[in-house]
Amino acid sequence: MLLEKMDHVSSLPDGVLCHILSFLTTKEAALTSILCKRWRNLLSFVPNLDIDDSVFLRPEEGKEDRYDIQQSFMEFVDRVLALQGNSPIKKFSLKFRTCFDSSHRVDGWISNALARGVSELDLLIILYRRDYFLLSSKCFKSRNLVTLKLNSVCVDWLAAGDVFLPMLKTLVLHSVRLCVDKFFFRALPALEELVLFAVSWGDRDVTLSNASLKTLTMKYCLGTFSLDTPSLVYFCFSEYVAIDYPVVIMQNLFEARISLLVTEEQIERARAPNIDWVEDDAVLRLVNVEKLMKGIRNVQYLNLSPNTLEVLSLCCESMPVFNNLKLLTLKSHKSRGWQAMPVLLRNCPHLETLVLEGLLHHVTDKCGYACDCVSQEDKGHSVTSCPVKVLEVFEKKLTLKNVTYYIVDVICERVENGYSYGVIVILAPEGLIDFIPED
Repeated sequence: MLLEKMDHVSSLPDGVLCHILSFLTTKEAALTSILCKRWRNLLSFVPNLDIDDSVFLRPEEGKEDRYDIQQSFMEFVDRVLALQGNSPIKKFSLKFRTCFDSSHRVDGWISNALARGVSELDLLIILYRRDYFLLSSKCFKSRNLVTLKLNSVCVDWLAAGDVFLPMLKTLVLHSVRLCVDKFFFRALPALEELVLFAVSWGDRDVTLSNASLKTLTMKYCLGTFSLDTPSLVYFCFSEYVAIDYPVVIMQNLFEARISLLVTEEQIERARAPNIDWVEDDAVLRLVNVEKLMKGIRNVQYLNLSPNTLEVLSLCCESMPVFNNLKLLTLKSHKSRGWQAMPVLLRNCPHLETLVLEGLLHHVTDKCGYACDCVSQEDKGHSVTSCPVKVLEVFEKKLTLKNVTYYIVDVICERVENGYSYGVIVILAPEGLIDFIPED
């Protein structure tokens, strides 16, 4: 009697209890059925299913190699889906790794979720003895899907005409083999967020065209990229330099983070004197980055990695003007140069804030007035003459004394050139210092 009086949770309405259970994994939610009769059938109405074989199989390692354990897990999933019947479902998350061919069973689970109107589908399916789990095209025909996340699966030839996802807003593809035609992304009329991570393309010439897309993240996806995304506002690009960028349309871009991946061989060949760009395919690929930069020239916030800044040294003559750029962040590395710094800063006429994440870089004769690595008479104009109002320096490897000397030099030259130095913030191992001018 005392326990019954103290059990206030069980007196809550079914809808509230089901909402609470939806935050648990499906295994944890199923275990609540042993608490009392009140909880026994609640799993039937939980709108979110989170089924993860790592939760089911732990703590012992190697259970995925045992057929009896795998069979037990699959029977658990079958029972849960049978218990829920045709009740509506909002989210279905399935993470399943197996050494046995269970494709037909898994396909049935996915079909069950789709038939019940699932709006968020999250799949990670690894078949250790096969390359990929072949995903049925039915996953791309749903009037209810809003979010689709796929990991380690294969989409084998899918044409735009086979796609019907009128409500899909978020698409995340991780380690997916994707064989689609060039109109595939255009067939997603409501798409706003796209994440592509280590995608293996069926066609090396990739066309990403979508009028509604707002944010795009691309990492480790090899290919030749055409990007026609006129509504894009956020672009995160971390890739090996593509063979080419035939089309880059991003006229409404607000923020871009570009981190190009290059090999040491490419860097050495790019630095070689009298290099023939036309004859050297590796260097020509780096030069083609100018097409990517021209496509993002309307950006207001730009973040460039050390590799990217080095590659841009080959694009100085064709560097676009970034008329809208307000904030520029440049990361440095001791093995990468700043040759592009003078031209880049000169082509940012309305820049307000410059952030330097580190000052150490590869010494060349073309750094401009970004450092003291060349003689005074050979320095160009960059930091001392650009209209920047705020300069932030983040340095972990140099002492505060070294950083301060650099800043003082910049301040003196800017004053001589008739520029105010605005606000300067230094974050060094010794602490934080602000240089704030007097009114």
